[in-house]
Amino acid sequence: MAIKDWPANERPREKLLQQGTASLSDAELLAIFLRTGVQGLSAVDLARKLLADFGGLRPLLEADLATFSQQHGLGQAKFVQLQAVLEMSRRHLESTLNRGNAFTDATTTSNYLQRQLRHFDHEVFACLFLDTRHRLISFEPLFRGTIDGANVYPREVVKQALKHNAAAVIFAHNHPSGVAEPSQADIQITKRLQSALALVDIRVLDHIIVGDALTCSLAQTGVI
Repeated sequence: MAIKDWPANERPREKLLQQGTASLSDAELLAIFLRTGVQGLSAVDLARKLLADFGGLRPLLEADLATFSQQHGLGQAKFVQLQAVLEMSRRHLESTLNRGNAFTDATTTSNYLQRQLRHFDHEVFACLFLDTRHRLISFEPLFRGTIDGANVYPREVVKQALKHNAAAVIFAHNHPSGVAEPSQADIQITKRLQSALALVDIRVLDHIIVGDALTCSLAQTGVI
């Protein structure tokens, strides 16, 4: 049965308008993006098949062009549209952390850092540089490493913080394993950086570890 023949409250578009985006399943959201199905499959049926083939929404969203285009019903045009949607989403989230806003929302911070760091298959160490009112000056990836770790140099961190005239910083790095549990090395480097930055009167507010679905704040765990 075609989607247009479904009851109005079951059609993805109408359901979104009546009940909001949170009421839709992954397949229904993807169906709205796809707009049409293929022969023998409605847009929702095609979306369900794609999610099953890719193993979920995230692998589909992070697929490269070659992998994405292998699927029936997808192609270069859809890939370009999807990348544009994802980039708009990233920019929208980043705009909530612009310099005009005080940096006080831990949830937004964690969501932003997940967007920036979760997809890497190697460790990336980054820093949020903040002004005296804890407003964002800049977000910068500083170091990258293998799946086992990244080499972090306090001298370079201090240099970048002074360059931005930062009054405070928040560190972040991802765990490619997907587990947002701090290692002893994470705790040690955090304390080294904290000591180095204290010499130039720059506060370390937090170090957030980004996992696959969760984040861990070293400030909340009492390390900082």
